[in-house]
Amino acid sequence: MTLPFALSPAAEDDLHGATAWYDAQQPGIGDTFLRSTEACLARIRRLPRSIRVVEGEVRSALLRRFPYRVLFRIEEKRIEVIAVWHGHRDSKGWQARKARAQRAGGEQSS
Repeated sequence: MTLPFALSPAAEDDLHGATAWYDAQQPGIGDTFLRSTEACLARIRRLPRSIRVVEGEVRSALLRRFPYRVLFRIEEKRIEVIAVWHGHRDSKGWQARKARAQRAGGEQSS
């Protein structure tokens, strides 16, 4: 059984921001970035437990062709994406999201 995805609002903002940035650099590259992200999410959905753990229960899957990774955790009834994170950004940002979600009972991420 595959688990449904839940993108946190912050992860959605990450995705939209990166897409817009790539499109501003060269029209059409944002769509390529989205397709790469969708392919990464499909890999996660197929075999979520095969993706490496980076901290606690958070796992990290790399995008192809772009310096981004999808950070997620496997919950009982869903896969929660907490960030679509550029590889050169400080990891403290997504770690803070994880901590806020844990304080909120694991039901929300921001």
